Amino acid sequence: MTDMDGVLVREGNIIPGADTLLSRLRDKDVPFLVLTNNSIHTPRDLRYRLQATGLDVPEDAIWTSALATAAFLNEQRPQGSAYVIGEAGLTTALHDIGYVITDRNPDYVVLGETRTYSFSSIATAMRLVERGCRFVATNPDATGPSPEGILPATGSVAAMISKATGVDPYFIGKPNPLMMRAALNRLGSHSESTVMVGDRMDTDILAGLEAGMRTVLVLSGITRESEIDRFPFRPTRVVSSVADLVDEV
Repeated sequence: MTDMDGVLVREGNIIPGADTLLSRLRDKDVPFLVLTNNSIHTPRDLRYRLQATGLDVPEDAIWTSALATAAFLNEQRPQGSAYVIGEAGLTTALHDIGYVITDRNPDYVVLGETRTYSFSSIATAMRLVERGCRFVATNPDATGPSPEGILPATGSVAAMISKATGVDPYFIGKPNPLMMRAALNRLGSHSESTVMVGDRMDTDILAGLEAGMRTVLVLSGITRESEIDRFPFRPTRVVSSVADLVDEV
């Protein structure tokens, strides 16, 4: 398993070696899955965006926090309803499991990623949670990257709603083992024979560790080498980028 942003691509550009690594995996029939906590895009959209960078990743090899959230809700309350803050990746995943998206007495408030968080939608979510709606968020990431610098992400907006209501959300995405177990099931693999490659200690590496996988931290994304010792856990390996893994496939 591999994260996407910071591992395979960075700000819309391929990270050198990523295409070769994926080609090697396909040539040797090694199953792989690209995981992302970003819930904005559908797997089809992500496939197209990755193709534009030169990476060929099938739709069924992409697992997003939106898909994991939909799978969780489908298990908990099939054919339910939700008030959703998010983009097509999340709303499509919920529609695909038969959920109704509404602001009238929904079963859940579901918070995902968007680049256009609105005050009115956040206020509506706060009121619904305050009235007793169950609160779920796709991922805990507080910030996201952009060419101009960091952007507020799901975790930051979730904190705002929690501060106002006193209710914490249940986060589905990495590092929640739920997302990793669902991904392992999708791969048909066991944790002992699976490796998690990521660029963030607090999500990717922690997720792999808690799911019982070996972990590889790449230094091509968020976490810098000097920050590793701040954490009470360590990755199995640290490499500069996925290019260092090509010859090991």
